[in-house]
Formats: sequence, C-alpha cells, structure tokens
Amino acid sequence: MLTDLMVKDLAAIDDRLSQRHIDLDPGGYFIIYLDRDAGLIYAKHFTNAIDERGLAVDPETGKVIPARGKVERTNTTVFSGRTAKELCVKIFEETQPCPVTQLNHAAYLGREFVRAEVALITEQEYVQD
Repeated sequence: MLTDLMVKDLAAIDDRLSQRHIDLDPGGYFIIYLDRDAGLIYAKHFTNAIDERGLAVDPETGKVIPARGKVERTNTTVFSGRTAKELCVKIFEETQPCPVTQLNHAAYLGREFVRAEVALITEQEYVQD
C-alpha cells in the first residue's frame, strides 16, 4: 500500500523528470483531450519541423510553435480510442507511415494516454503534461 509520503516522493520524481531536456519529434506533436460524453480519448496530430535551435516550427511559415497558449493550426489527423491501448494500436500499428518517429515520444504518448484513460474512468480532470 502506498503511503502519503511515498505518493509525494513519486510525484517529486515525476516533477523533476518533467523538467529535463528532450529532443522534439520531427514527425510532429499531439494535443490530447477527452470527450467524456462519448467516452473517448482524442489525439490530434500536427506536423512540425525542428529548426537549428531544436525548436518546433510551423513547416509552412517557419515560425516557432509556442509550448503554451493557443495556436491556430490545422491538425493532419485525429485519432480516437476508448482506451490507451486502442489509441496506441491505431497510431503505432495501423497508421503508415507512423506519425511518431522517436522512441521517447512514443513512450511519452503511452504515458499520457494511460493518464487520460484513468481520468476518463475516474471522472477526474485531465491536463496533458
């Protein structure tokens, strides 16, 4: 059984790891959200390019895509699934070419899809990390 101290320790580990540098995926990025009424997890895929500084840029304009705030861009694909596993199968096994080109990005998406699934089941708020 996890104690409150253990939960805080685990949260601290996650918070620290969330601050590390990661290389962005030139295959694009995803915005993940829930449709509670439909019981679905959605993942909108957007293309990007990576500039010489390692920043994600709009491939059409060359402008940096901010990590926070609202950005007006058109997604290339919308994936949906009832579970994290169903969503992963659709993206990683059924879509050719796969829109994810880096293993760290695939691992991140898997973690986020599980978090989204748990939030859907428990009726808690989901905010993408």
